[in-house]
This record gives sequence, C-alpha cells and structure tokens, in this order.
Amino acid sequence: MNIVFMGTPDFAVPALEKLVKSSHKISAVYTQPDKPVGRRQILTPPDVKLCAEKYNIPVFQPETLRDENAFKELKSLNPDVIVVVAYGKILPKNILDIPKYGCVNVHGSLLPKYRGASPIQHSVLNGDKVTGVTTMFMGEKMDTGDILLTDKTEIGENETSAELFERLSLLGADLLLKTLEGLENSSITPIKQDESKATYTVKITKSMCPIDWTKANYEIHNQVRGLQTWPVAFAKLNGKDIKIHSTFLCDKSGNAGEVISLNPLTVACGSGSLIINELQLNGKKRMDSKSFLTGHTINVGDKFS
Repeated sequence: MNIVFMGTPDFAVPALEKLVKSSHKISAVYTQPDKPVGRRQILTPPDVKLCAEKYNIPVFQPETLRDENAFKELKSLNPDVIVVVAYGKILPKNILDIPKYGCVNVHGSLLPKYRGASPIQHSVLNGDKVTGVTTMFMGEKMDTGDILLTDKTEIGENETSAELFERLSLLGADLLLKTLEGLENSSITPIKQDESKATYTVKITKSMCPIDWTKANYEIHNQVRGLQTWPVAFAKLNGKDIKIHSTFLCDKSGNAGEVISLNPLTVACGSGSLIINELQLNGKKRMDSKSFLTGHTINVGDKFS
C-alpha cells in the first residue's frame, strides 16, 4: 500500500517504524508543527518528525488541514490509506474521503470505552484491570468510527500510565500491520461501535495532582500511577510540595495523611496505607524514599496534607 502516516508523539513512533520495515511504501509523514519546550522555550520537533527524517521520508507540518492547499497536497500523494496515530488534529471529510481504503486510526483503549485524548491515563486512574488497543476507520467525530481489530492486555497492579503507554504503542504497531493486511485481503468486517457503552476522557491537567489522603489507598495509588510521568501527583509535607512518583499498597492503618513508618516510608490513607517508593522535593531530583530520608528529616507522626 501507498501510505500517508499522521502522528506526533513518541506513542506513534513504533507504528511508523513497523511500517518503514514492512512491504508498504510511506510517501509522506504529517505531524504537528515544532513547538517551544521547557523553561527556555527551545523550538523542538515532534518525535515522529525525527523518526521520519531518519528514514528520509518527506515531512509536512501544516497548521491546519482545513484549507484547500492542504487538501490538494494530500490528494496529490494518492495514498491507498491514511494511517493516523496520535496526530492531534481532526481530519475534515474531504480528506477522509481521499484514500481507497479509508483513514485508519490506532487508539489506546478498547473502544467505545475511553474515547478522547487521554484513554491510557484514565484506564490507570480508574484502576482498570484490562485495557488494549483498537484500530478503526476514522469518521468526522472523534473516535466514533467502525472498529476493525482489537487487542487486549492486562494492567499490572503497580504499572504506571507511562509504562502502559510504551506497551500499548508496541501492541498498536503490531495491530496496525494486521489491520492493513486484513483490509487488503478483505478479511476484516468493520463493526459499528455501541454508542450506549461509549465513555469519554477529559484532558489531563495539573488540577488532578493534589492527593486527598482521606481516600482509600488504592484510589491514591491509581492517581499516582495514572499521572506518571506528567503532571505527577503531589502532597504537602511541612509546608513543602513533594511529588509522589511511585507507591505500593499496604494494609497498615492510621490517621489519614500521617507518616506511620519510616522503614519503609509509609503514609496512612482513609483506608489502608501507601508505601512511598519514589518522591521528589519541588525543584530537586527524583529519588527513592530511603535516599530521600538520609537528607531530609521526616518523623513518624508528621502529616502529609
């Protein structure tokens, strides 16, 4: 197949790599414009752009796909299929209608559950035991197209959204190749999504970060896992903000937010408690709790808020 690939972050890179090494031809890669990053606001290219340049694939970075020039440019490439993986833009109908085999999207959930921009984080935040990836035909509305193939996987008790991102990106890349093969040989029967089961995710924001220690330990544990590596759950201790990077469940009890042990560092929750494995004082390096305690005074009875 002659493919136009659309994607932006590192989640999309394994799919692009798989396509490059397959029998398919990638005539162009579309990605978001370079953006300023960090305190110095250094103009930085997307991960997909860097990958495409490594293989000398032409890269296009239009601000919008909704003008006539973008349409003509894409149409001139004559793609058999447009593959979209975390591109970050909604494709207008005139572009959706260009390729012979349609526009195929790889989504990080088992649709119709978790439509939207943050399905992987929400599967962890909500404590799901199973998730997966879905390939689907793209429609005019976000994540509503007919399902092509799915692949399920279990979520580990301590697995973070960052770790799950990496696993699902690889699963999605493999599923994409199976999907393209199925479309070529007409072995896939698209399935309409059950709208009655559809759920939507909201954008991840820093407002989700403060920890409420009156909640059950598993709820806070899911919050810590789900907000890793950005924006990271945090709490206050002795007036200072401390980011909590990883935790383990513990059945010890005490007053919510209170440090009940230093070996290992354990904090009581509304029910149960959490062993804090990695933490970070605001503006300092991330470290394991044992190292942290050698340089910072925390006492049993101190209270996180």
